[in-house]
Order: sequence, then structure tokens, then C-alpha cells
Amino acid sequence: MAIPAGYRDMLLSGMFTTLTLALSALALALCLGLLVALARQSGGHIARTLAGTYATVMRGTPDIAMMLLLYFSLQIWLNMATDALGIGQIEISPFGAGAIVLGVIYGAYFSETFRGAFMAVPKGQIEAGLAYGLTRAACFRHILFPQMMRFALPGMANNWLVMVKATAVVSLVGLPDITRAAINAGKGSGQVMFYLLICAGFYLIVTALSTLLIAWLNRRYSVGVREVAL
Repeated sequence: MAIPAGYRDMLLSGMFTTLTLALSALALALCLGLLVALARQSGGHIARTLAGTYATVMRGTPDIAMMLLLYFSLQIWLNMATDALGIGQIEISPFGAGAIVLGVIYGAYFSETFRGAFMAVPKGQIEAGLAYGLTRAACFRHILFPQMMRFALPGMANNWLVMVKATAVVSLVGLPDITRAAINAGKGSGQVMFYLLICAGFYLIVTALSTLLIAWLNRRYSVGVREVAL
């Protein structure tokens, strides 16, 4: 079935929006997850408590409920902050709000992945690095991070695939992603099932390509690691 030019452009725009939204949210989630994991591992009592509370709340509430709550309250909180500072109000675009909300939610899941990976690296290696005169930053860069990535990749892959599919929820708040574009094209043409299949196929292709990339990263970070048969 040929797709009319108007609907084709709408779908392509929705695909681009979905990909950029997912990648933007991933960048925020990775940074936030790493900071929270470090706070829970080596931070002070207050930092550990705040990080643990954040992870528990985000992981213990339904994603769609938290997403809608954060999405609609984000602009309100920003307006309150700008009023308190005496500056003009700043409008957050639906895309920016969606990326922030997804990043904040899935940052909690990435933090648990990173935390488990940190715990999997023997502490003796860090202590040996410090004994040789390396700084903590150097130990993290040269010893801890390369090894923890090997343990973190499976969990990171799962979180990424789930987050990609979760981008469809932003269509509920009007962001013109691929899901919204497919629904609008289906309603306009009367071929709802056809366009929803295109939407599903797009997500399937993204997850399949992501799986191949993750497999390559896993091989890269496993270089020099010998498998032992038990």
C-alpha cells in the first residue's frame, strides 16, 4: 500500500522525534544513574539517603503515572522557581519536558544497574590502585569503570530497550512522536491497523539494531576476559 506524501512526512518526522527523544533521555538517565549510584556507594549519609529515596520512589511507582505527574508539574515547579528568583518565566517545550521526565524516571533504573556493577568489581583492585599512588579519580577511570561496564551492559541494554518503548507514552501529552503520527495518519486515512503496524515495525527495527550494537559493546568490554567452564 502506497503511503500518501503527507502521511509519509508525518511518520518520518515522528520517527525522528522518537529517536531524538530516546537518545536525549538516555544521556540524562546515564548521567543521573551514575551520580546516584556513586552517591549510594561512596557518598555520605545524607547523600545515600536521598539517592536511595529517589531510586525507591521512581522504581516503586507506575511509570505512566509518574510520567504524567512529572510532565504536568515540571512547568509549575519551574514557574515557582523563576518567580522566587524574580526572573521571567521559562516555557519548557513538550519535547524538553518529555526528555527530562523519561531521563529522571529511568535514571533510577540505571542507578541500580550501575550500583550492582560497582559491587561486582573486587574492592581489592581499588585498594591496590590507591596503594600504588593512583588518585580515586584515576582508579575510577582506569580500574573501576572499564570493569563495571562489562557487568552493567546487560542491565543497561534492558533499560534502554524498555525506555525506547516507553517513549510512546509521551503521545498522551500531545508530543508528535511516531505513535501519535501513526494514530493521526490511521484516523485520517481509515487505515488504523496499517499505520500502527508501521509504528510497531519502527520500534522493532530500533530494538533489533540496538541489540546488535549492545552485542558489539559487550564483546569490546569483554576483551581479555577469559570464560571459565564450571
